[in-house]
Amino acid sequence: MTFNEGMQLDTEGVSSGGGGGMGPKLAMGGGGGLIVVILAVLFGVNPGNVMGNLTGGTSHAAGGGNVDYSMCKTGADANNPKLPQCRVIATKQSLDAVWAAQLPKQTRRQYSKPGVVLFTGSVNTGCGNATSAVGPFYCPADRKAYFDTGFFQELVDKFGSSGGPLAQEYVVAHEFGHHIQNLLGDSGRAQQSAKGPTSGSVRLELQADCYAGIWAYNADKLPAPGGGQPYLKPLTDNDIKDALSAASSVGDDRIQKAATGRVSPEGWTHGSSDERQKWFLTGYKTGQVKACDTFSATNLDAPAALK
Repeated sequence: MTFNEGMQLDTEGVSSGGGGGMGPKLAMGGGGGLIVVILAVLFGVNPGNVMGNLTGGTSHAAGGGNVDYSMCKTGADANNPKLPQCRVIATKQSLDAVWAAQLPKQTRRQYSKPGVVLFTGSVNTGCGNATSAVGPFYCPADRKAYFDTGFFQELVDKFGSSGGPLAQEYVVAHEFGHHIQNLLGDSGRAQQSAKGPTSGSVRLELQADCYAGIWAYNADKLPAPGGGQPYLKPLTDNDIKDALSAASSVGDDRIQKAATGRVSPEGWTHGSSDERQKWFLTGYKTGQVKACDTFSATNLDAPAALK
């Protein structure tokens, strides 16, 4: 998926964070930090090392640095593979436009923009101190999505995803999906059961995948600032394959198989590769929030919209 070159990028709500040292205590109440911890478990990282001690301690994180996004001016910058920070910013802008239009229309809830923080190494958040090892994440406590843009290459090198643009944009859209859940009051539902193939955390993650699909459904239709063209050029089959590749690469079964040689559904926190692909497609094919009700689904492997 390619941004129209003439669109003007807006960096409002984007900041650059970095820096190590002592992280604040991790507050688990109200869902704050839970999504981050689930990511740590999924990626094979000790949550105590990346988010501070879960019982209230702190951890020393590697030093971080700021990310320069001053060159992010137009859609052409967002299309430059050497400037992943610009792609994140352009994707945020598109996501804000899509959800500002669709959320009140479909749910009668008003949309408020999340912040986006670009960082390297480590970052302090409302959910605690995080390192790059945790991957991209959303913190419900401060309503910000955090991205170390180096993860996009790791997605290819470590997880076997394609390196296409929509693979990267899917990651951003998924984290914004968690923001939508926060606005709708659903973030805490993962705490009902943190692991297992039908757990609350799996349902929460698959719903975020579905919300990412809703964004893809709309993103090539809304006009963008600077020329009136849509934010994104029309999706191609290869674009969708890129997104599905990314969704598949971070499926619990695939990661477990690569790490241990076997699949253990009782330890799942995000869903299988097939489930993640299918729920993204559910959002993409329908464009409807109501189609993303993973919490009512009896069969997560076969969303109703795809039967």
